[in-house]
Order: sequence, then structure tokens, then C-alpha cells
Amino acid sequence: MAEAFIVDALRSPTGKRKGSLAAVHGADLGAHAIQALVERNGIPAAEYDDVIFGCVDTIGALAGDIARTAWLAAGLPLNVPGTTVDRQCGSSQQAIHFAAQAVMSGTQDVVLAGGVQTMSAIPISSAMLAGQPLGFTTPFAESKGWQARFGDAPVNQFYAAQRIADHWGLSREAMEVFAKESHDRALRAMAEGRFDREIVPLGDFRMDETARASTLEKLATLQPVDPTYPKITAAVSSSTCDAAAAVLVVSEAALKRYNLTPRARIHHLSVRADCPIWHLTAPIAATQHALKKAGMKIEDIDLVEINEAFASVVMAWLKETGYPHERTNVNGGALALGHPLGASGAKLMTTLLHELERTGGRYGLQTMCEGGGQANVTIIERL
Repeated sequence: MAEAFIVDALRSPTGKRKGSLAAVHGADLGAHAIQALVERNGIPAAEYDDVIFGCVDTIGALAGDIARTAWLAAGLPLNVPGTTVDRQCGSSQQAIHFAAQAVMSGTQDVVLAGGVQTMSAIPISSAMLAGQPLGFTTPFAESKGWQARFGDAPVNQFYAAQRIADHWGLSREAMEVFAKESHDRALRAMAEGRFDREIVPLGDFRMDETARASTLEKLATLQPVDPTYPKITAAVSSSTCDAAAAVLVVSEAALKRYNLTPRARIHHLSVRADCPIWHLTAPIAATQHALKKAGMKIEDIDLVEINEAFASVVMAWLKETGYPHERTNVNGGALALGHPLGASGAKLMTTLLHELERTGGRYGLQTMCEGGGQANVTIIERL
């Protein structure tokens, strides 16, 4: 089978909720990442085969196929198409998978994959609630088939995060220690300039603004997001934010045609699912499945980026896989750096690639929990 290569990966700085990117239209934020990627690489813009972007809550400024809109907003050629993917939090990781699959199938040679989310403008779950005036309380409640299978069990990420914490014996205090470490790692990474190569500034906005210094004493004073879930506070939950990211995926033929230097090879890609009520546990089984399919052991992986949707998600994954925390989210995770939903997959891939290059690692694994109880896994080999 033909192989797929990553030539470049970049991202915007991440803006906190109502922060530096709050007034940027979703199409313009996506266009920022797209334009930077096209300008940095020697491929004529008209010769891109497709643009595949992840996005969630695609209403308002994010509606109407944001991948296509963002490409056009960047002032790029009319002939290049775009399509938007929704695999919930894993949308732009799936966009990378679709790009790689298109290249590996031999049907396309140059695909721009990425994602964008403007959570300041379009709050989380906006699309879930948009149908209420039309008589749909949630996407699930009025489905006879769903009710027959799952009843009224909550499809709720906070419920799932609490359930995981209880099942794996994770105390609130232990999760707060984990969260503080995420922020400490992110702040250290910024101070050391580790993100400088992967971020494309927007004007004067040059660096993520979501991480913050805190103390365990301060974290202990935070109230739960809901009294029903006493272990789940803002500290152990990812923050809403705004960001975009883009990854250039090409074929071997494109490498030769445009004289490009590949930075990584897609070694493995897969997606698996688990119970939608548990909601956030799929990365565990998906990682085991991916390693088996790839003929690898967890010890073969040099670095892992797993989305810190909640502290309990990653801590349970670490317990089940036995992978060292020291090599997981080494520059902090979404607890500190934010989780811009549809952009997070490409954002994590960008960080994973750059960190492999910085440290000289060979294999990196990326995974994340996703709505519907799903999880993508991508293994890349640095070249």
C-alpha cells in the first residue's frame, strides 16, 4: 500500500474563552492556519486535492462547510474543494485520518487536514441544543431505538468523568495534583520556547493564554461544576477556547514532484468505540487495538499525546496501559492548554510532531476520547 507523509504541521495560539481570539470569525481563524501552511510549502495552491477540516457545533459562523469557507476566506484558488468532519472531539484527528487514507488509496496526493473551533462565539453543545425549538430536546431523547437500548441514562461528559474517577479509584485530590502538573508543564514549555516553532501568531497574539500558575490549596477551594459530580471541578476539566490547526499530508509522488522533505510517516491509524454512556473510556481499548494492529508494544512508543478532556480520562488510560506519565503530554495537556473541540486533534498532532523532533524520538501515539464513546489512534514515525 502507498504511504502517507506529514510535511508540515502548525497551529494558531490558543485563545481563552472571551480572550484574544473571541472576535475572530471562524472562517478567518481557519483561514489563518490554512494560509500559513500553503505559504510555507512549495506546492501551488491550485494543486491541493482537498481540504478536510474538523469542527463541532457547526452553526452560525461555523456552518456551511467551514473547511471550504476557510480556504476561500484565505483568498486561495476556487478550484480546491473542502469538506467538514464531525467526530466530536476527535474531528480533526479524523480529518488527518481521512487525508492519509486518501493518499494511501492513491486517489489524492496533496491534502490539507486540520480543524477550527471558536468556542467564545459558538459555545459547546450549541448544535445539541439547536433543535429544541423544533421539538428535539436532545439528539437522543426522541429516538425510540436509542431509548430502547440506553433508556434515560445520561449522555453527559461530567457524569462520565465522575464515573471514571469512581471506577478507577481516582480521588479529587489526585486529579488536582495531575491538573497542576499539566499547567506546570505548559508554563515550562512556554518559558523554554517549545511551542515557538509550531505556533503561527495572529498579529500581536503569539502564545497560548490558557495556562495559569496555581496551588493545590487554591484548587481545593473550587466548587464542583455540578453537585451531582463532586469530584469534577473546572481544575480537572479542559477549558473552552478558540484555535485552529493545519497538517499537510502528501504522497510519495508529491514528495518527489514538489521536492518536499517529509517530517513524519503515518505508521498506523484506526478508530474504535466503547459504550456511549461511559462516553470517555474508548482511548483505552482503542490504544490496545492500535498497538496490536501495528505489531507494536506500548514500550515502543516514545511520546504520547492524549487529550486531557478531564483528568480522570488520562489517569485511567495511564493506569490501564502502564505507560509512563513522564512521556505523556510532556508539554501539558488540555487541562492547561485548552480543548478547542474540532481543532484539538490537529493541534495535538502538531505538538506531537514538534516534540518528537525536539527530543529525537521515533514513534509518537495520539489518541483522544470522543462523543458517542469513540476514540481515534494515530501512530507516526518521525523521519
